[in-house]
Amino acid sequence: MPSRREGRGHAVSSPVPLSVPKHLVSLFSPLLLARPDSWPSVLSQLLQMLPAKAAQADVARDAEGSLTATMSEAFDCAKCSESLYGRKYIQTDDGPYCVPCYDNTFANTCAECQQLIGHDSRELFYEDRHFHEGCFRCCRCQRSLADEPFTCQDSELLCNDCYCSAFSSQCSACGETVMPGSRKLEYGGQTWHEHCFLCSGCEQPLGSRSFVPDKGAHYCVPCYENKFAPRCARCSKTLTQGGVTYRDQPWHRECLVCTGCQTPLAGQQFTSREDDPYCVTCFGELFAPKCSSCKRPITGLGGGKYVSFEDRHWHHSCFSCARCSTSLVGQGFVPDGDQVLCQGCSQAGP
Repeated sequence: MPSRREGRGHAVSSPVPLSVPKHLVSLFSPLLLARPDSWPSVLSQLLQMLPAKAAQADVARDAEGSLTATMSEAFDCAKCSESLYGRKYIQTDDGPYCVPCYDNTFANTCAECQQLIGHDSRELFYEDRHFHEGCFRCCRCQRSLADEPFTCQDSELLCNDCYCSAFSSQCSACGETVMPGSRKLEYGGQTWHEHCFLCSGCEQPLGSRSFVPDKGAHYCVPCYENKFAPRCARCSKTLTQGGVTYRDQPWHRECLVCTGCQTPLAGQQFTSREDDPYCVTCFGELFAPKCSSCKRPITGLGGGKYVSFEDRHWHHSCFSCARCSTSLVGQGFVPDGDQVLCQGCSQAGP
């Protein structure tokens, strides 16, 4: 709020400097005889009714108890040196000033009308600026701000109503004005009262919590996960991070394990049988045909090829002549019991 100041000195009327005419003394003789103590007051009132002179009159009582009016030294303005007798003046630490000199010397200039703020005016000041009381008003509606809350915007004074109308935003939820200084939340170019920014699921205030926007709505993380997040094909719980896809379905990484040995399969080769995932080792041991040469499983994974003949199977690398070890892949061969021979070895005989 602005501060007030009502004058900066003590304004008084100067004493009137005159001696007392004898005919007035005789006029008041009965009063003086009846109440001698009233003489100073009566004399002072009498002196103020007479024309001003060039010296100050003082009232004093001498040693014998007689009342006398004496003349003092000249009483002049400290600025213009003009006599202050019969005129209003303002007493300062530097001496008395006539009213015009005091205002010109000490008065502040109104920031609104650029006129001096006289000693007899109510003065308000705000942020090193001084105002007449009547000039301290809203720059839009001209309402007096002397006893009203206000806001300063770009050095202009505004009442709260005008400030809210011009600069405040509206709450996107309730449509009411978001008052200056109130707690608010802003997102995506919109503004909300803090208590109006609610989760679209549980309708609890989001405050400073994390939230997920979705098609104009805002959800706290638990509500969003329950409503929109994918669910693991194995445990049916929501996936928030680190999931993998298998057969077009989401899985937690820790849920995608080998059906045989329970080894995690994320990040390594695996296959399946009847929709159940298996690591290569378990699948080969449980379901893959065995190589007739090395007796190891033939899985066909990783681009590995194999050769089948009748009910027997060989890895490409294992399909070779039992005698000379020549590869028979793509070549003619002759079965010989549990073995296969190249044509040359077969013709050579046992």
